[in-house]
Amino acid sequence: MAYGDFPPQMLPPGSPSDRVPSAPPGTIFVLGPEGGYAVPPRRYTLLFGRDREDVHVPVGVDDPTVSRRHGVFTCTATDGDWWLVNTGNLPIELPDGVLMLSGHKRLIASGYTPLVINSSKRRSHLVEVRVTDEDDRNPRSTSGAETVDPETVYELSPQERLVLTALARRYLEGHDAFPLPLAWEDTARLVNASPYATKSWTHKSVANTVEDVRERLHRRGVRGLLRDEVGEPVGSTLSVNLIRELLKTATLSAQDMELLADKD
Repeated sequence: MAYGDFPPQMLPPGSPSDRVPSAPPGTIFVLGPEGGYAVPPRRYTLLFGRDREDVHVPVGVDDPTVSRRHGVFTCTATDGDWWLVNTGNLPIELPDGVLMLSGHKRLIASGYTPLVINSSKRRSHLVEVRVTDEDDRNPRSTSGAETVDPETVYELSPQERLVLTALARRYLEGHDAFPLPLAWEDTARLVNASPYATKSWTHKSVANTVEDVRERLHRRGVRGLLRDEVGEPVGSTLSVNLIRELLKTATLSAQDMELLADKD
């Protein structure tokens, strides 16, 4: 089938995952609760988000914590690859718990990829995505107001934000599918290199600061932040759970990486 035989087209609401149209390899199907869109591999920009009038695939239209343009799929037509960029405020959760923060970019592999936007109102919004390949000519699945901040954004002092940004650097960079927190010594070194550090930090002082934030969030009902809640061996589990809570609520974002600029 030539690309000209399959123009970009809308998918009706409730399109079943096993009856999307036959399409050439590299075609992307994006499906939300109100319908979807299908585009063959060509130069194109496909948008999804809350604003029905400004996106191809509406999602979370009644949830103001979802951004009006929450994500963008782009294809340059040079290689037929589709890339996803998170242009929203809240993270986009990929399979296996991988979080794409605002500004992060990721290649969408062939096959089925569910994307989830977890609202601070304890709601989840699903966007189903499928990119066809040579062996998949008949894919089974597809995938106004100002955006408001999530309700559960935790207050952090400037120095707490700096320390936690350093601790979560690998998460905020978005390069690793399964990142881990930095070690305390590396965190202290990164904080001390920042022009925003107001004192000299040690591995003990950064650890104490992170512990203070964990205990504060625990008092607000967040689970998995204390040793007796996760069991032995603890390892980095407490820091991982803290970082994920801060990312899921957009308390930390990729923009915080600006705090880690090296001193001149």
